[in-house]
Amino acid sequence: MTNLPAKNPIHTLLEKRVHPVHLKMRQQIEKEKHSKVFGQGLGFFHIENWYSIHALIRMSLRMSFLHGRGKRNALKLELTENNIPLPHLPESFHGFRVLHLSDLHLDVNEYMAGALIERVSDLDYDICVITGDFRAKTYGPYENALAAMKRVRGALSNPVYAILGNHDSIEMVPGLEGMGIDVMLNESAVIERDGELIYLAGIDDPHYYKAHNLEKAADAIPEEAVSILLSHSPETYRHAAHAGFDVFLCGHTHGGQICLPGGLPLMCNAKAPRSVCNGEWRYGGMNGYTSRGSGASVVDVRYNCPPEVTLHTLLRDESAAANMASTQAGNACRN
Repeated sequence: MTNLPAKNPIHTLLEKRVHPVHLKMRQQIEKEKHSKVFGQGLGFFHIENWYSIHALIRMSLRMSFLHGRGKRNALKLELTENNIPLPHLPESFHGFRVLHLSDLHLDVNEYMAGALIERVSDLDYDICVITGDFRAKTYGPYENALAAMKRVRGALSNPVYAILGNHDSIEMVPGLEGMGIDVMLNESAVIERDGELIYLAGIDDPHYYKAHNLEKAADAIPEEAVSILLSHSPETYRHAAHAGFDVFLCGHTHGGQICLPGGLPLMCNAKAPRSVCNGEWRYGGMNGYTSRGSGASVVDVRYNCPPEVTLHTLLRDESAAANMASTQAGNACRN
């Protein structure tokens, strides 16, 4: 009798967790010529995979005596506080705080996790969300990133929700969920407070894998409910606004990471206007925020663009709510 090869236990878990088509697509793209610079995944150019240029950048920085300074900059995490006014926010959620982490790249060096732990340990918030990129490289081993994330997870309060970024393998999902992180793969969750509800949705990476599905993520969200969307990249902002999401939280761009004085980024690394690639912004009726991220990619340095963690506070906009009620009443009278 022929003995069949043992099935990978991670794959067995994923088959129970992820839609077969989604899983197959993700896995096949991950297998395609991992170190390819042009055409990797479903995009055209990816500087993350151009490892020869990474070495050239490091050498140039060392020769100009800037490398050490840039590495120190990358570990000086700032806390950014951002208020999000929402006219139809349920009253019990007024003051609800969301800790937003993004682009952790925890295995880029041995100090990254410790710097993040120190920054978040004394913060007060209701939920934590992570908008992808736990790993430094876009392929290869991910065990070091998961081990570092387990350390960070010990410093985070429950609940914690996350999505995958373009650096993350779908095989990381069981490990992340095993440490108490709810990974959202084109899914939504209900957040309850004093009997009132808001909704949180998360899509898979829209930049590199094009594995996002807004329709599936929004399927269980009532049209009138307040909803927050997690996306790794800002590239889906128009579709998200048209789909009716109230809040859009993302990262991916690192705010440029290496910027000219004044914060002008040398590159954005996202197919989106620069107006939505850093900090708070608004599109139509949707509030957006693009995190600079807590980590560093390509080279573990930052210039004129400090890393950040963000505390978003949801506020019930009473004036906007009153105007909305007045308009609705006027429309009802005319009808």
